[in-house]
Amino acid sequence: MQNPDARLQAEAFDTADPLRALRAKFLIPRHGDHDQLYFCGNSLGLQPRGARAHVEEVLDKWAHEAVEGHFTGQAQWMPYHELVRDPLARVVGAEPLEVVAMNSLTANLHLLMVSFYRPTRERPAILMEAGAFPSDRYALESQVRFHGFDPATDLIELAPDQVDGTFSMAAIADAIERHGPRLALVLWPGVQYRSGQAFDLAEIARLAHAQGAIAGFDLAHAAGNLPLRLHDIGADFAVWCHYKYMNSGPGAVAGAFVHARHARSERPRFAGWWGHEKETRFRMGPRFVPTAGADGWQLSNPPILGLAPLRASLELFDIVGMAALREKSLRLTGYLDSLIRAHLADVLSIATPAEPERRGCQLSLRVHGGRERGRELFEYLGARGIIGDWREPDVIRISPTPLYNRYADVLGFVEAVEAWRDGR
Repeated sequence: MQNPDARLQAEAFDTADPLRALRAKFLIPRHGDHDQLYFCGNSLGLQPRGARAHVEEVLDKWAHEAVEGHFTGQAQWMPYHELVRDPLARVVGAEPLEVVAMNSLTANLHLLMVSFYRPTRERPAILMEAGAFPSDRYALESQVRFHGFDPATDLIELAPDQVDGTFSMAAIADAIERHGPRLALVLWPGVQYRSGQAFDLAEIARLAHAQGAIAGFDLAHAAGNLPLRLHDIGADFAVWCHYKYMNSGPGAVAGAFVHARHARSERPRFAGWWGHEKETRFRMGPRFVPTAGADGWQLSNPPILGLAPLRASLELFDIVGMAALREKSLRLTGYLDSLIRAHLADVLSIATPAEPERRGCQLSLRVHGGRERGRELFEYLGARGIIGDWREPDVIRISPTPLYNRYADVLGFVEAVEAWRDGR
């Protein structure tokens, strides 16, 4: 397929792309004398060019104002986390009081499960997907044990029911109904990390609530990737990270959502002083009075240097909006899908659902011939500056990210796989 017509077509797509200018807002790593073909936004998003200025603003303020930086000038540190609240709510489809940037994803999952996983002898169980990201499974298993229940019976892991290793909605619905009387919580991903499958979160929340269970979501691979409607679908809580599609740096401050109906929840929680209502926080009283909304689950004052890059990323999301990003994502990932099926069917199998509504940016690819050939291809690509990521035992994840990837990048990946195949 390495022909001028294919290259001209990709260039025409890029020229017609209404979001093409966004690429210049990011720092693209170099490989020799050209840009990498970077398809790893599902693992670590690229650095927005504006991130450095926000970080340096904090450093300069610290240098020149020290502790007074909490209260003076622009971007004061005392309310700093509030600077990301509104744009973050727009990304995940929430009301501003329902979201907060804090901690890490797994820490947030534990904190919210303190409040929303309240097992009883009659309802001790959690339903999750088999093959979940290990951190989720570790967290859920430890919570079940902490409450004195047995993960062997009370952590229910639903296995994929489709031949490609994905889940049908019918299987999820059946599991929720079958285990419904015992379910305290349904904890499901927005996008499954290994397969790239996206889920109907509104329907999962509805089914969980119909059985009297809490509906919680891990949106690590969905936030910034798919349009979300957390408020409208009635999710009880959700957690996510900001270092993937949200482009906020390695180990970035994570996010959490608590639905407005729980804004003044009497549910138990692990309390910290930054969750105390801000009007009386500095009276240093002994009684905890939680701030209404997601802010009330905060523990300590936020890491200002950690939040600064998130401000830069959210500025870009606000410029374009999730609807436009999703529209480009459908075209860009669809282009990759079509090229693989047309030209690489003898090399790659796509493990991600073919239906656009059942996936985000990511395609999970298996190389015919097993793990050894898969690793060979993965290392071949990396040596040529084509960056995806590997998930054991045999998956290469390639994620064309609409904020900064081009159609020419996608074509370059396909041409490189062809060259590997033809040169073996």
